[in-house]
Amino acid sequence: MDKLVILNVAEGNLETGFPITLQIGEENTRPTVEITANLPANPEISPHYHHWQSIYRNLKLSSRPIGLPKTISANTLAECQQAADNFKVHFNNWLTADSFRPIREKFLEKLALEDNIRILLQTKDFQLQQLPWHLWELIEHYAKAEIALSSPVYEQVKKTPYIGEKVKILAILGNSQGIDTQTDRFLLESLPNADVTFLVEPERQEISDQLWEQHWQILFFAGHSSTQELKDTGKIYINQTESLTITQLKYALRKAVARGLQLAIFNSCDGLGLARELASLQIPQIIVMREPVPDKVAHQFLKYFLSAFSQGNSCYLAVREARERLQGLENQYPCASWLPVISQNPAEVPLTWHELCSQNLPDSSQTLVRSTPSKRKIKLFNFSVILVVSTLITGLVMGMRYLGLLQSLELKAFDQLLQLRPSEKPDSRLLIVAVTEEDVRNQQGEKPRGSLSDKSLAQLLAELEKYNPAVIGLDIYRDYPVDDNYPELAKLMYNSTRLVSVCKVSNPRTGRAGVAPPPEVDPDNLGFSNILLDSDNVVRRHYLALTPPPSSPCNASYSLSVQLALRYLYNQGIKLQFTPEGSWKLGKLTFKPLESHTGGYQGIDALGHQILLNYRTSSSPEIIAPQISLGDVLAGKLNASVVQDRIILIGTTAESFRDYSLTPYTVNGKIQIIPGVVL
Repeated sequence: MDKLVILNVAEGNLETGFPITLQIGEENTRPTVEITANLPANPEISPHYHHWQSIYRNLKLSSRPIGLPKTISANTLAECQQAADNFKVHFNNWLTADSFRPIREKFLEKLALEDNIRILLQTKDFQLQQLPWHLWELIEHYAKAEIALSSPVYEQVKKTPYIGEKVKILAILGNSQGIDTQTDRFLLESLPNADVTFLVEPERQEISDQLWEQHWQILFFAGHSSTQELKDTGKIYINQTESLTITQLKYALRKAVARGLQLAIFNSCDGLGLARELASLQIPQIIVMREPVPDKVAHQFLKYFLSAFSQGNSCYLAVREARERLQGLENQYPCASWLPVISQNPAEVPLTWHELCSQNLPDSSQTLVRSTPSKRKIKLFNFSVILVVSTLITGLVMGMRYLGLLQSLELKAFDQLLQLRPSEKPDSRLLIVAVTEEDVRNQQGEKPRGSLSDKSLAQLLAELEKYNPAVIGLDIYRDYPVDDNYPELAKLMYNSTRLVSVCKVSNPRTGRAGVAPPPEVDPDNLGFSNILLDSDNVVRRHYLALTPPPSSPCNASYSLSVQLALRYLYNQGIKLQFTPEGSWKLGKLTFKPLESHTGGYQGIDALGHQILLNYRTSSSPEIIAPQISLGDVLAGKLNASVVQDRIILIGTTAESFRDYSLTPYTVNGKIQIIPGVVL
């Protein structure tokens, strides 16, 4: 499916941050999704890019710029690559900021890996335009996605249809001093179904006349070019003595756009200024190079792009394929794949090579070859057969799906998709206090009942309370009273408004017994720990709430995780609401409960209010949040900054207590397991 994604960047800068609006929709339709978020301040991003840029521009590369310094420093290819890697790390860290997370999560939620995705970065900030956005790991994750720059100010120009038999290309081969433009010419001449007119080192008037007097669909330039100091303008060098700014061709280019110009390609150096200036003329699509480009890189890009584009790929996918193939040159020309950039008029939908060709034929000429009556009958018969067969196959697949025959395959596919998502950092709003096997051994002299003795629990809670956490979750069963020797612990468990304890609701359907709550804890401060297992014993679903049966020793209606999240969010001004359909609503987010037939699930027990678990993506699902052991907390190694206003989860990770669950993640073919407190 073809999708259009727009990242609209409002007024801001790297010192204060940028408000961003994300819009997602299908091509040729209004957006169906829109959310807002913030890209935080990061004044270090630009210096990191300029450090790489400085090294890159001073390498001894044969390229197409004019005015490079004659003395080139001895920076090595390795230094350039190291600076590039350093920038990429800082760039992606910036894009994983909490304030930008809604954009990332909505992107992953609404876009499938197989979608063809055009992404428009709509901004007038030159510093943002200069950055190589294709390095965003979210874009790299989607094989059929490519990003383009776009101006916030645009309009659609009414065009006069062009009638012809071939794609019309005007190719300007400018000042060729020190570079090879003949290879560009050869590649253009090799295009199928193209009518190419070459202007070799022309004068300004010659270019203007061609743009005024003829219909052109593609404008191509090879030669020297540069971006001017103010960054808003570019300059091309058309012959040995003459250069031009886009402004000096403004009227001629406007005429060319009105007559059907669809694409401008500037296979020359430092073209961002050209792109910014050309965008104001409403050219549908522009391809430029962001930095000085070596001759060989320019030729290979043109070769790969024209090959992919003329064979039917969209302009975006052709640019991505050509850009990624440039990586094969990066042992000699570092960061060659960073150079190509698309600039897009949002009011226009890019045409394919085939559409450029068919655009040239009038409606009547496309129907010159008429079908005979017998041929039409054969076509209608074939269409009817195809329609019937496809309907039967669709019905068969849907029936098998409804009966649950495909459920195991769909769940495995779901597991694979989970593991393909880009990695995320641990959630800094959480802290897990883990009772390890060593902690259990160290409590042997403290009359332990379970993994955590009364003495250790009293010390732990006292230590945590000092640093004012938002809420504390005790994910350890305590179906027995506090020892009389620890009256302060009993008092704390009874009075604390931030401590939530756990119990287990019994399930009469399966015969599983429940676990009673701590006697001292108020019923409002309880959450259940029941988990949901699929047929393969993997945990993919999660209870938000359920109705305990009358015989259950645990009468908690909400899960422990919900109790903790609601308390934390309440402090952030977000309260739980319910929609008329029975869904939960927290702020702008709505949780729709799973039903017995939902997606890949068919005929499941939909008891209570269940949702799909959104495992945090990392090398291991266990690394969801910072962790500290019980022993380290009691030894005074707790830092106030990781406790204050955080959600604290206390639970055991000791293997001897067997509180582990299977996850959708696999490593080397082995399913990963995680402790209950992490789950």
